[in-house]
Amino acid sequence: MSGGLNRPKSPYVSNTIRSGEKEESFWDKFSTLGRKRETKAVQKVEEEGKNAIDYPGAPYQFFDIPPEDYALRDHEQRAVIDPQSLNEPEVRKLQQVLIDWINDELAEQRIIVKSIDEDMYDGQVLHKLWEKLTGKKLDVPEVTQSEEGQRQKLNIVLNAVNHTLGFHMKIPKWSVESVHSKNIVAIYHLLVALVRHFRAPVRLPENVFVTVVIAQKNSGVLNAQKFQEQITSEYDDVGMRCEKDAFDTLFDCAPEKLTVVKKSLITFVNKHLSKLNFEINELSTDFRDGVYLCLLMGLLGGFFVPLQEFHLTPQDADQMINNVAFSFNLMQDVGLPRPKARPEDIVNMDLKSTLRVLYSLFTTFRNYA
Repeated sequence: MSGGLNRPKSPYVSNTIRSGEKEESFWDKFSTLGRKRETKAVQKVEEEGKNAIDYPGAPYQFFDIPPEDYALRDHEQRAVIDPQSLNEPEVRKLQQVLIDWINDELAEQRIIVKSIDEDMYDGQVLHKLWEKLTGKKLDVPEVTQSEEGQRQKLNIVLNAVNHTLGFHMKIPKWSVESVHSKNIVAIYHLLVALVRHFRAPVRLPENVFVTVVIAQKNSGVLNAQKFQEQITSEYDDVGMRCEKDAFDTLFDCAPEKLTVVKKSLITFVNKHLSKLNFEINELSTDFRDGVYLCLLMGLLGGFFVPLQEFHLTPQDADQMINNVAFSFNLMQDVGLPRPKARPEDIVNMDLKSTLRVLYSLFTTFRNYA
């Protein structure tokens, strides 16, 4: 990382998330180079690895991994990244897109990132990036020299990031240990999540995988297994901030009219939800878990929505996102275009996105009794 203004600009194209892309990651069970002794964990990873390529008995040289990464005790195992996979064209492209995006966001602070693992591991750049994206301030030391100080700062920063991303119950694919140990895969997962959450104006290369190797020593014999860890998926909706529309103009130029629009939409929604003895008061918060959206679509579409199809009492952000995504599917079932907003935007209480979705329903069903 260095100071200066000469920086590449990020490509400006669109992209976004497909509901249902929630497979448990390999890194949920193995955090970077961490050691685990339980040999049964290998079988668990085998079951999860749909794209696994098994090489029993292969020596470490086959994967071109430094011998020190395989300095294992008997019955011990370790997860390492195959360096060759980091040189794949799509992986390198993803790295450059992420670097360009960070540099564009932090240009005013004269921060330039050159290496993702070397510049992101101590939390300093991540701290500045989170503040820039959220517009908030985080009370942490600007610079920390000691390793323990770095870990403490990184812990505070990651807690703030995880809260912003909605990781309240589900464990993210990164941790203080994995980021601080410069696990490039964990850092990729973290940055991709930030890009997706904040709808960064960049195109992420789709279906990017890196190769992870599990090494285990039994009776002095080294065995290695090779797995494909997915970093990005296919994105079928807008991944950048939407072009300006009437709601942008309303927020920017006529905020006094916003109250009138919100009141009209609340009246419209309550007219129908009252049939189920429900009532909403605040648009951004009352719709964030997707429950009222699902019920509302059943009322407007004239059909019963099976309760087992969505989470009546969602326990975490994932269940809320699934609810909203399901309501979007119901909208398409009744002939409406799929909303440009993402389910994550509704869950994150983005008022403009919620207004856009509800206004689409209002214009279609306002004369529906």
